[in-house]
Amino acid sequence: MFAVIRTGGKQYRVTPNAVLKVEKLEAEAGSTITFTDVLAVGGEGHLTLGAPVVAGATVTATVIAQDRLDKVIIFKKRRRQNSRRKNGHRQHVTVLRVGEISGPAAA
Repeated sequence: MFAVIRTGGKQYRVTPNAVLKVEKLEAEAGSTITFTDVLAVGGEGHLTLGAPVVAGATVTATVIAQDRLDKVIIFKKRRRQNSRRKNGHRQHVTVLRVGEISGPAAA
């Protein structure tokens, strides 16, 4: 059983009990989030594609933590100009554990 969901402008293929990191969502640790932007639901030998979403399909996930990714270094240099700029960035993410996938092809 799997589903393809859309959140934060990205698409994720999820399975039950999978842990994934998505763009930051406004939710406390331990709370439950329901995704209704389900683009596809599939299982043993069958697949339901949405146009653009699968009607009535939902994916439920539990928030494990609000976290930050590893630091990414941004370094810009203009050669022969003695011009350098170094900057760092840590992206905020929400860590989720996928619970139940329900929909027309979930049975």
